[in-house]
Amino acid sequence: MRTSRFFLSTLKEAPSDAEIISHQLMLRAGMIKRLAGGIYTWMPIGLRVMRKVERIVREEMDRAGAIELSMPAVQPAELWQESGRWEKYGPELLRCKDRHQRDFVIGPTHEEVITDVVRKEVKSYRQLPLHFYQVQVKFRDEIRPRFGVMRGREFLMKDGYSFHSGFEDLQREYRNMFETYTRIFTRLGLQFRAVAADTGAIGGTGSHEFHVLADSGEDALAYCPDSDFAANVELAEAVAPAGERAPASAAMRKVATPGRTRCEDVAALLDMPLTRTVKAIAIVLDLPPGSSGQFALVLLRGDHNLNEIKAQKVVGDFRFARDEEIVAALACQPGYIGPLGVGDMPVFADRSVAAMSDFVCGANEAGFHLVDVNFGRDLAEPAVVADLRNVVAGDPSPDGRGTLELCRGIEVGHIFQLRTRYAEALKCTFLDESGQSRVMEMGCYGIGVTRIVGAAIEQGHDERGIVFPAAIAPFEVCIVPMGYAKSQAVRDAADALYGELMREGIDVLLDDRNERPGVMFAEMELIGVPHRVVVGERGLAQGKLEYKGRVDSESQMLPAATLGRFLKDRLCAG
Repeated sequence: MRTSRFFLSTLKEAPSDAEIISHQLMLRAGMIKRLAGGIYTWMPIGLRVMRKVERIVREEMDRAGAIELSMPAVQPAELWQESGRWEKYGPELLRCKDRHQRDFVIGPTHEEVITDVVRKEVKSYRQLPLHFYQVQVKFRDEIRPRFGVMRGREFLMKDGYSFHSGFEDLQREYRNMFETYTRIFTRLGLQFRAVAADTGAIGGTGSHEFHVLADSGEDALAYCPDSDFAANVELAEAVAPAGERAPASAAMRKVATPGRTRCEDVAALLDMPLTRTVKAIAIVLDLPPGSSGQFALVLLRGDHNLNEIKAQKVVGDFRFARDEEIVAALACQPGYIGPLGVGDMPVFADRSVAAMSDFVCGANEAGFHLVDVNFGRDLAEPAVVADLRNVVAGDPSPDGRGTLELCRGIEVGHIFQLRTRYAEALKCTFLDESGQSRVMEMGCYGIGVTRIVGAAIEQGHDERGIVFPAAIAPFEVCIVPMGYAKSQAVRDAADALYGELMREGIDVLLDDRNERPGVMFAEMELIGVPHRVVVGERGLAQGKLEYKGRVDSESQMLPAATLGRFLKDRLCAG
């Protein structure tokens, strides 16, 4: 490609509303243009990157035995009502009506549609297993779209769905997809980690997320450097403290803590470790419609944070109590509540709290806390003890093979064992070998194609712009001639190298614009081209061209005659 026949539209400065580096650089590099909140036009330079991601995804999905199809973006409401998600999905589901006032949705995902296809087409176990996938635009009406393509409303996604005659075969395909996704992200040239994850709104019995590692990632990941354990912090188990709880060593007493409503402040006032404090979190349990809900307390060690997903699995659906509800239930302002004197109110304690003795907690009296509190002596043992907190660095690994470390990640892929959730709801059945009707087992496998582009930039950038892996860079090599319009020797050498690289199948950009060298260098670095060749009269006089890798600190002069082979070798090496 020649720049004179391409379209580049770069910016010196990013718009002020671009919050993260990928959003800033994608706008500066002219990869995307904002149309509306969370909705972007993919410009030619950005589309080249996205298409390269798509190509790798398709090649590996085809290699894995999946079959590509394309399903409608607009879906009838009846399917979502049949699955039960019409009411459950929430306002992210964009609903609309056609001219006949029939309800439709703009698909955020396609479990219902693909299950409808299979239930109509597949009747016998002989037709199973099947795995269909598509690469298609999705729409989710995010309440606050942000971070550019990282959390947009319209996005491109690869979603795949497998159907099986039994759970054992589903597990086989799940392993196949785990290996396939590993190959995909390896080929994309990204640093990533696969972690065990919660199934969330999609449902099912098991799932793994694939995260591109980046400090800006929204997700916290826990992993053990000494083993293969890795999980999203939402799911990572906080192992119960080892050994017996220490016996009480002092009598309980009440101390004044005016204005100290945070555990950190109480610990500082009393000159004791934060790990000796217990915080009580007031919640309201969701009960059947028509009831007002039940007040309850969750107890955590002062230095720990509540894991809402874990808590929901233990206590059921809940919400955090409002200040006025806390005052009404405990006759105490928030910040001083505790588990003593709460009658038959349910109390859920994290494992670490249940192992504590001589701890500090709220006295249920404004301006006061209790010191040297002990279960079994000063208050009853908690009604329920469970893993309710986020793990922290240094916690024992759940597999018993070391301690945990934390990192940040951007979720770009997710695989699920759906089991029979959708197949049962939509009556997707088959006849087995004995002629009996059985419900199909299902798997679901998603990759955020547009999000991968943003994640790659979050992981690869510097002060000059984007640092793309060669596999997904808009161009693998750029040729920057010095005085292309003025020097016949420069023009001939640049054109000859361009032709040679094209014949070798290398994706090359020849910058044949009449621009200053500094402008051309800056733009090529901004858009993330991994390899640059400068053609100048001085170098040609010595039979050499100037080469510089995108992350190299210095350029080098190389023989012009062998530069094509040099570049091919560099690209093949990764």
